[in-house]
Amino acid sequence: MSKKLFVLLALLLIVAAALAACSPKATPTAAPQTGGEAQATEAPAATEAPAATEAPTEAPADLDCSSPDVFCVGLVTDVGQIDDKSFNQSAWEGVKMAQEKGVADKIDYIETTDAKDYASNIELFAQDGYDVIVTVGFALGQATDEMAQKYPDIKFIGVDQFQGWALDDDKSNDIPNMAGLIFHEDQAGFLAGALAAMLTKTNTIGAVLGTDLVPPVVAFKEGYEHGAQYINPDIKAISTYHPGGLENAFTDPEWGATTAKQAMDQGADVIFGAGGKTGNGALIEVASAAKSGKEVYCIGVDTDQWETVPEAHACLVSSAMKLITPGVFDLIQKAKSGEFPNGNYFGETGLAPFHDFDSKISQDIKDKLDEIRKGLLDGSIDTGYHPGG
Repeated sequence: MSKKLFVLLALLLIVAAALAACSPKATPTAAPQTGGEAQATEAPAATEAPAATEAPTEAPADLDCSSPDVFCVGLVTDVGQIDDKSFNQSAWEGVKMAQEKGVADKIDYIETTDAKDYASNIELFAQDGYDVIVTVGFALGQATDEMAQKYPDIKFIGVDQFQGWALDDDKSNDIPNMAGLIFHEDQAGFLAGALAAMLTKTNTIGAVLGTDLVPPVVAFKEGYEHGAQYINPDIKAISTYHPGGLENAFTDPEWGATTAKQAMDQGADVIFGAGGKTGNGALIEVASAAKSGKEVYCIGVDTDQWETVPEAHACLVSSAMKLITPGVFDLIQKAKSGEFPNGNYFGETGLAPFHDFDSKISQDIKDKLDEIRKGLLDGSIDTGYHPGG
């Protein structure tokens, strides 16, 4: 072999060795005897990579509520359930608002199906280290008080749970870590009754209500009737409480519909539905009558039910609102900031917008309602509701 040829072969071997040294990673990907399939197995890695950037959206489910850096809020419903389009749903919206505004890191809820489970459902959140527990409804009052005393480091918000006062001295017997979010339901009911009295053509109005075992329901009813009488002392009001107890008085839309129909058969052309799903049944029954050509109106409760019960749009002129959502949010925010108030915390009330009925409500009616609202706020108008007195 000539010297030149020998040198040329040596150079070729050196180049080949250098190329092999520069690509050591390429060999394993080609190692499987699958040809092009080796690349196919690698491809998903590139397409799945962005998932890492989305992980934080799932993080709240894995957050440890026992950590001091994680602020958790849990909600326990009464038997009305989270999607009752009224009371529980409004409270849950307040909890969700806390997360949306960055106050709460993690939120969750438990739906109660049996009243005997109120305390145990609350305790599930307590044992998981939640910072705030919201319980919804008068019926949870006793269980909430017991759990608040058992877990003094957790803040409890009891929606519609009046906090009492000791009768033997001037000291409050309120629980330090417990706030009752309550409302002047009689004022909201008074406005609804005044509106009903100014709309009726038959001089007869009705109310389909939850149980009278719940003071806020009684306040709505008494305010409604007195508000109507404030406009017309001779008006007739057909008000009917559900005959059942706490376990079913707010979850009986069939009874609500039947009772609303009976009131309309007796001449009522404005019906106030105040009783969770039971009241919703009344609203939908009145809407059905309106669709058939009857000139009837209905009034919702707790929240703006135009947004939550679209089936009632044909009759729903307004709603007697307890502004539960902002009230729950405010208390959660105060718990986070260290400004949590114990005892009774009053949320705002009022009438919802008239929506599609706005053009049918005269300016005189609107002005009168505004005048009444001002009178209720400054105390110059008495709703006629005096519990215990």
